[in-house]
Amino acid sequence: MPLFVKPLPGYTTAAATGDTVVLLIGMRVNRFWAVHHWGPVMFAMLRMLYELRRSPERGLLGRILLTASPRTYYVVQYWESKEKLYGYATAPDGFHHRAWGIANRKLAEGKARGHVGLWHETYIVPEGGYESIYFDMPAFGLAGATGAIPVEQRGRRAAQRLAYRSGEPGAAGEPVGAGEPVAAGQQVGEPVGDAGTQGVS
Repeated sequence: MPLFVKPLPGYTTAAATGDTVVLLIGMRVNRFWAVHHWGPVMFAMLRMLYELRRSPERGLLGRILLTASPRTYYVVQYWESKEKLYGYATAPDGFHHRAWGIANRKLAEGKARGHVGLWHETYIVPEGGYESIYFDMPAFGLAGATGAIPVEQRGRRAAQRLAYRSGEPGAAGEPVGAGEPVAAGQQVGEPVGDAGTQGVS
């Protein structure tokens, strides 16, 4: 997220519809001194993100770089579909395919020495299995990937947002562009309810 993006005032929620595909993928530095082993892995992660940003048709909607410790670094990725995710993972012209080929070759040759760990987790969450809320935040996370809309369009409470179905009558709402700042003074969502009465959860 750019450093100086203005927050969207009030309560917003992600404009995601249908299945949400989330990939967590990362690395762990097992031996700090072995920079010649983990350095190329970190570079490969960044190169893949650059490749995906330049080719939006591959299906990556958004990503967040995070660290869990000085040793562990990972990326939260939001994908258009599981088919697009698997398609990129196996695409012969994608850098991911090449990088895993190198890793598997080193393993087969006995050159993998445990200097760096790799991991990923994939979650395919159907509509009705996720919800979100943001207060005075720029479009972030799922909203950064799919756009942000006023929370009232999905429901004031978490249970209402989980019950939302995009195909049902009245399910509308155009998102503010994913990750894009809004014009100064634009009201995206206002705080809903009074404290102790109709709050937002």
